[in-house]
Parts: sequence; C-alpha cells; structure tokens
Amino acid sequence: MAIVKWTPFFEPFEEMDHFLQRTSDGFTPAINVYETKNEVVVETSLAGIDPKDVDISVENDVLTIKGETKKESEVDEKNYYRKEVASGSFFRSISLPARVLADKAEASFDNGILKIEIPKAEEAKPKSIKVKINN
Repeated sequence: MAIVKWTPFFEPFEEMDHFLQRTSDGFTPAINVYETKNEVVVETSLAGIDPKDVDISVENDVLTIKGETKKESEVDEKNYYRKEVASGSFFRSISLPARVLADKAEASFDNGILKIEIPKAEEAKPKSIKVKINN
C-alpha cells in the first residue's frame, strides 16, 4: 500500500494550497507517525532549528509541536530568484492513532530529526463478574 500525502483540498486547488503554504509567515514541518508494539512514534525534520525553541505537548491523545525558526541573515537587496527557506513560527497538532501515556513521553533530537516516543496505554480489559445467588 502506497503512502499518499493528505491534503484537504481537491486537485484543482492543489496549486493554491502550495501557494498559501509558501506565502505564510512560517512553515509546516512534515511528520511521520507510526506504531510499534508498545508505543506511538512521531518523527519530524526540524533542521536548523534549536531544540530549545520547540515545545511539545500531549493532551487527550493529541500531540502538539510548536516552535520558531529564526532568520539568521537577510539579503538587503530583494532580487531573489527563489526564496523557499522559511522562517517564523510553526505549529502542528495531530491526533494519535492509539491511547497513550502522555506523562511518559520522551523526545530526542538527532541530526535535525525530532523523535517523540509515547508509550501506549494498556487497553481496558473486560472484567468478569460472578453473580452471587442468595438463598
């Protein structure tokens, strides 16, 4: 099964979607989400961003990543041929595919990749209740 990037717009509006993403103040980091037997793992590329400028939270099985990338230098002359490197704030909020233990989440940053590992919550198991018969 192929993985297809989801966009909320239909194909005729795809170019407009790309335009709006390019002209916004920040950027939207791409995210990979997958499950292992015991945890949900989220990875995103945040190259050039200081991990101290990134805030991560999990609430009601929704992961939120937000932060800011700072503009290091700007060319005084505005004769760009192409300007695709975005700076500014970013924000991603995604529903996780399983119930998780938010207080046990761990995040690491290596070579520009932010990796968040969140243990899955043990599913509620049905309990069998014996009925007592009073004589």
